[in-house]
Amino acid sequence: MRVQRFLHTIDALSTWVGKAAAWLIIGLMALICVEVFKRYLLNAPTAWIYDASNMLYGTLFMLAGAYALANNAHVRGDFLYGSMRPRTQASFDLVLYIVFFVPGILALIYAGYDYAALSWRIAEHSTTTADGPPIYHFKTVIPVAGALIMLQGLAEIVRCVVCLRTGEWPSRLRDVSEIDVVEEQLAQSEHVDADAREAAIARAHSIEETARQRGMTGDLHT
Repeated sequence: MRVQRFLHTIDALSTWVGKAAAWLIIGLMALICVEVFKRYLLNAPTAWIYDASNMLYGTLFMLAGAYALANNAHVRGDFLYGSMRPRTQASFDLVLYIVFFVPGILALIYAGYDYAALSWRIAEHSTTTADGPPIYHFKTVIPVAGALIMLQGLAEIVRCVVCLRTGEWPSRLRDVSEIDVVEEQLAQSEHVDADAREAAIARAHSIEETARQRGMTGDLHT
């Protein structure tokens, strides 16, 4: 239970950051709409709009990485992976996390920190235009996003170890939330008796477990 609580806590953090960053889409959309109006109707384009839109989109993209990993939603070729047993899947994942993921993300954090620190020291501004906006705060997102992805990656490594020991993938926060919704909806229904409710909840758990064991927990992979 303590391991499961640890995994769900990290999942919750990644999910919160990802959903908070998603609000940047609203700002990006408003920014582009205003610029289109100014550029084509008022003939008064804004010089820094390109930089601002890049920073908003880049921040969203980077901060969503841990959220996607928490939901097992990164693109992968699973034409073989999906047919493997959970322990075999966990073995492959564990090796790939240790050999590729951890060194790569550590390099991102290390290089990103130096990159951002230098940018702050020189008060770096964009050179896209003559009077570009400051970008040191944007570059700070690189090591922050890397740290969040690394934290979620450590949770995924723990999931692999648990699966190797038990033969089953531990649940994700999203799985728990979806099952809770099913149980809540059935509990409030006046047209479902107790036996039918228990059978439906058991079937929902069975479907979720089957999907997880086939490597399809969360969004479908391509």
